[in-house]
Amino acid sequence: MWILVVGSPQLIERSEGGLAVLRELGCRVRAADLWEPLEHDEVLGKDPPAAVLVEVLDQVEAGRAALGRLRAAPPLAEVPILAAVTVPALQRLDPSDTFDDIVLVPYLPVELYVRIRRAEWRRSEYSDSERLKLGPLVIDRAAHEVLVDGRLIQLTHQEFALLEFLARHRGRVFSRQQLLERVWGVDYYGGSRTVDIHVRRLRMKLASAAKPIETVRGVGYKMKAP
Repeated sequence: MWILVVGSPQLIERSEGGLAVLRELGCRVRAADLWEPLEHDEVLGKDPPAAVLVEVLDQVEAGRAALGRLRAAPPLAEVPILAAVTVPALQRLDPSDTFDDIVLVPYLPVELYVRIRRAEWRRSEYSDSERLKLGPLVIDRAAHEVLVDGRLIQLTHQEFALLEFLARHRGRVFSRQQLLERVWGVDYYGGSRTVDIHVRRLRMKLASAAKPIETVRGVGYKMKAP
């Protein structure tokens, strides 16, 4: 696991900066210039970082521009990006800024580490016999529960069944009729619009966590593969 630290060249190597703190915590780090376009091969190498720390400090506009460049880099599409800001800069951040989290400078090493790990966890994915995690979405088959960022989401039996089915078959497109047969059962006589209604309800209840559910025009639905 390594972490990319993006900051001003004059400040990024300071003794109390993110690079130094993360090194002391035992993390592998690389640095990138806050002001320059990201050179994928030179900075990222073959494997994307576990997280990106943008040292915004007081330079909110520069940090916002850097965030845009980072989000546009395909290798970083699913990588959590954190903003390190000073207290005076907090009020200048906009709610629409898509940083995954914010950490205050001067750093408290333990806080920085925990925030990076939490951001990484929210974006991570795994699956076992009882639980399936897709970023902030966790489907607990054993408990028959769905959580988003740790918050319990109330789903009906069929909403849960549809979500769990699509998640178990990620990347595969199913027609509405196939979903009716596989989720509702071959004896169900309702129309295909039932599937549309349940997908709409899932998107409403799960909000941004429902993004992996894709409509394939003229075919049906699928859960986007990682």
